[in-house]
Amino acid sequence: MSIHTRTMAHLQASGISLEEYVYHAALTRAQPIEPQPSAISRGWTSIFNSKPAVIDGISETPVERSRDMAYDEGKISKDPVPTGKGAVPIELSTHASNNSTVSTEEWEQASRAGRTASWGAIFYLTVTDILGPTSAPWAMAQMGYGLGTAMYVIFGVFAALGGYILWRIFLTLDSHRYPLRTFSDAAFRIFGKWASHTVNVMQTVQLFFFVCIITISNGQGLSQITGGRVCFIILCFIWALAGMIGGQIRTLQRLSWLSSIAVWLNIFLIVATMVAVSHTPPNYAAALTSNGMEEGPVIFTAGPPPGTPFYNQIVGLAQAFLSWGGSMMFIEFMSEMRRPMDFWKGMILAQIFILVVYVTFGVVVFKYQGQFAINPAMQGISTYTWQTVTNSVFLVSGLIAACLYGNISIKVLYQTIMIDLLNLPPLSSKKGKWIWVGLVPIYWSIAFLIGSAIPQVSNLSGLVASICVLQFSYTFPPLLQLGLNLQIDGMLPEAGEGFDPVTGVTTRTDRGMKRWLRAYMKKPLLNTFNILFMLASISIAVLGIWASCVGLKLAYATRPKSSFSCSSPVL
Repeated sequence: MSIHTRTMAHLQASGISLEEYVYHAALTRAQPIEPQPSAISRGWTSIFNSKPAVIDGISETPVERSRDMAYDEGKISKDPVPTGKGAVPIELSTHASNNSTVSTEEWEQASRAGRTASWGAIFYLTVTDILGPTSAPWAMAQMGYGLGTAMYVIFGVFAALGGYILWRIFLTLDSHRYPLRTFSDAAFRIFGKWASHTVNVMQTVQLFFFVCIITISNGQGLSQITGGRVCFIILCFIWALAGMIGGQIRTLQRLSWLSSIAVWLNIFLIVATMVAVSHTPPNYAAALTSNGMEEGPVIFTAGPPPGTPFYNQIVGLAQAFLSWGGSMMFIEFMSEMRRPMDFWKGMILAQIFILVVYVTFGVVVFKYQGQFAINPAMQGISTYTWQTVTNSVFLVSGLIAACLYGNISIKVLYQTIMIDLLNLPPLSSKKGKWIWVGLVPIYWSIAFLIGSAIPQVSNLSGLVASICVLQFSYTFPPLLQLGLNLQIDGMLPEAGEGFDPVTGVTTRTDRGMKRWLRAYMKKPLLNTFNILFMLASISIAVLGIWASCVGLKLAYATRPKSSFSCSSPVL
């Protein structure tokens, strides 16, 4: 997952047209790539070996270093090229390759050197990024095992479809000359700077609130470990201090091996929780303080349990699409692949594995705990020994995840605001390193304040899932595909439109509604499906935001002193 500070700014300033990106992507896809042996067996080693060189927290691949050197040496122009808006024909770009002394072969070799991951590595990376089904039992308790399973399957299928769409977009826009590195890169190439900034802001917000949620969850875990003998808000602050210390790790390379450990910790957590709940009664005290559930017989139903409010069912549904929130990183993963055309293999295998784990874990815990299941699930264990063991594991995996999310979030924030808008130095500089040291405690302090002010794991996670997660997995992919289709299909090659590699000029003969309608009617069914897919996602997002806000409002009404309180939500 590379965060680069210079490359994107250079590309944005170069006035490169979409047609040129597509042209070079087609050349790259047409080139033969030697197969890699033992994709699955090389999975874990591919994760480590496929990481680009990391310099002081900024990940740079060989192609990025080659491009930066070319810019610095004056071989490629940094000056923006006029877009020629309003001209007929419109000359959108005059490419600098004719003036560059960097040969095509050098670009290709540099790009290939930075792409070593196999589709087996993608399987492990996707599982690492998504696996963490501690909310699944609570979601099942709101929807029932039948409806809950159906929702996880449906959202899983459409998440895979969204991943497939992103894969097709990547193959259409990525090339050795202009590598596609991030989700925001794709948004920029299709819609422009405003889309890129929107994606970056939403990515930062999503990751930040993930840190807030982990802060609350682990504060709850610490309160159970200490038996309530320490004030809850103090425990959350202790956790924030741990994050401030761990967050000083600037390089993703140093966090990568910890991330792989987190997978096995999560698997142990899943198995241990299922074993524990099958031999012990529910944690009635935690269910009462967390969910307002009075002690009684366990109810295991196919549909929503009797008395479950509609807004709670929607928040439970939000946990389902929260589970498929890894699409934000798919383009990052593809950019590391030697054979990106094989991405779908790793993605589909990972999605199936994750679906089986989530549904199995959710149904098993719901079977034994019924309506008393809480979020996160292991905190619903009633015996102290099992509760402490699982909470301890959750604390470690949570710290790893929080440091990873915080690392990426701060870098995106620094790039999009502090470098691009405030012209601060890059993080690789001496001043940048000191700025990082100061930013980390500020970031974690804000996360602590927000998390402590909203100590409602399920409703807060449902709100984040509806505002951010759902967009990356379900709204943005069809929107990007629609925008790409309308621009590509609107071209008239017979009229001389397109990118000319000899002159470096992109020509368009018309613009406006006529061009959009012409493009839309070339693939009317696919374009209509993308629109419906996008509108359905937005509708569900609005419903999820409403339900989460209602849940938060009622939670504050019943527990008015829950914010910044010494009382733990699970004791």
